[in-house]
Amino acid sequence: MEQTLQAAAVQFNLALGNVDANLVKALAGLRQAQAAGARLAVLPEMWSSGYDYRRLADLALRTPDVIARLCDFSAESGMVLVGSLPEKDGDALYNAGCVIDAGKVVGRYRKLHLFSTMGEDRFLTAGDHSLVVDTSVGRLGVAICYDLRFPELFRKMALEGAEVICLPAEWPKPRQEHWRTLLRARAIENQLFVAAANCCGIQGKLDFFGMSLLISARGEVLAEGGETDVVLTATFDRAEKEEYRSQIRCFFDRRPEIYGTLP
Repeated sequence: MEQTLQAAAVQFNLALGNVDANLVKALAGLRQAQAAGARLAVLPEMWSSGYDYRRLADLALRTPDVIARLCDFSAESGMVLVGSLPEKDGDALYNAGCVIDAGKVVGRYRKLHLFSTMGEDRFLTAGDHSLVVDTSVGRLGVAICYDLRFPELFRKMALEGAEVICLPAEWPKPRQEHWRTLLRARAIENQLFVAAANCCGIQGKLDFFGMSLLISARGEVLAEGGETDVVLTATFDRAEKEEYRSQIRCFFDRRPEIYGTLP
C-alpha cells in the first residue's frame, strides 16, 4: 500500500429528479478528479436524483444503470468511487452507499439513521449494518449525512480498521458549523481521514451550502469547497497518521471495560 492517497470530493448542484443531467455532472467531476491524480472520489448523497420523494421509487429503477456507468469509469480510470443512490429492494426504498473498485461493486451500505425531521423515515427504510470494506486504496468506512451525528458508528468503523471515512451528504443551511465541527471531530477522535462530499445549490425549499471537506487524521482541513460546483483534491498521508497515533495513543488508552457496551 502506498504511503499517500490522493482523494477527491465531487460537489455539485443536483438537478432534482433528473438522473441523466446528474450523471453527466458526476462523470465530468470524476474525470476532473482523475486528471488531478485522485485514486478515491466521493460523490454527494442521493446524487442521481436528490430527494424527489414523489418519484423516488421510479427514479430508483435507474440506479442499476447508473452503477453500471460508474463501474465502467472505475475500470477505465482505476479509481475507487463512493456515493449514495436510491435503491429499491422489493417494496422497500433505501438510501444506499455504494463502493466501486476495479469496475465492481465491493460494498453496499444502507443509511442507518434516517432524518425524521425531514420525513426520511416516512419514505425510506433504514439499513441494519455498518460497512468497512477493503479496497485497492485501503480500508474504507461509509456513512451518510445524518449518520454524522452518531459518533458510536464512527468509533465502530475505526475499531474495525477503517482508515478513511467516506461520507456523501445533502446537508442544508443553516447548519454549516455543525457539519464542519462534527466532521473534524470524527477525524480527530478516531485519528483517521475523512472525505465528505456535500451538494450545493437550492432544491425546493432547501439551500445546500456545499463546503465539502477533506480532513487529515489530525483533524486538519486539507481542502474545503465553497457554495458552487467544485472538485476538491488532497493528499492523505498514512505515515503522518501512524505517527500521530503513536504520539496521542487514544486507542491504547481506551477503557472499554467501563464503557464498551452502552444501553
